[in-house]
Amino acid sequence: MSTASRRSQPSPFVLLQRDRLCAAAALGPVLDLACGRGRHACLLGSWGLRVVALDRDRGALADLAADARSAALPVDPLCADAETAAGLPFPPASFGAIVVTRFLFRPLSATLVAALKPAGLLVYETFTERNRIFRQGPVDPKFLLREGELPGLFPGLEVLAFQEGPRLRPGTGGEEAVASLAARKPCPRNRSS
Repeated sequence: MSTASRRSQPSPFVLLQRDRLCAAAALGPVLDLACGRGRHACLLGSWGLRVVALDRDRGALADLAADARSAALPVDPLCADAETAAGLPFPPASFGAIVVTRFLFRPLSATLVAALKPAGLLVYETFTERNRIFRQGPVDPKFLLREGELPGLFPGLEVLAFQEGPRLRPGTGGEEAVASLAARKPCPRNRSS
């Protein structure tokens, strides 16, 4: 069984952000943070977007690299641990868009905003505390959003779309409780002298 066939279905919310992601990718590459097996990295690459796919799992990244090569997708896997004191291995304003799904490390919030170029797009989706009732996914509160918390993690961004609550888990028929956010980094205003 290939990694591509084992890969989870893309998030419906990420799919809904296609036009915004494509527009933001004109500013620079897209970062798929904590990409895992690459369900979103490959999706974004199939749209013709340049993608940096970051994860700490070398095995998953090796499989993703092979899949991206065989499909000629513009995806560059990068092994790094975003939860270290060093944070992300990128300078500020490196990305036109950042996609984060099923990952939560609150101390990284300001770093993600800094990594976006002005007018860059953040698409973020992860589990909420209500997900515990479905008995799948994380149970530790440090990996679960409180109700209404997600937009507050990124106070400097303009919220374009926000959803929260239960939905069908993509490709499984089961349910999950998630919060989903699309938000844009403002452009600095020109100052007249």
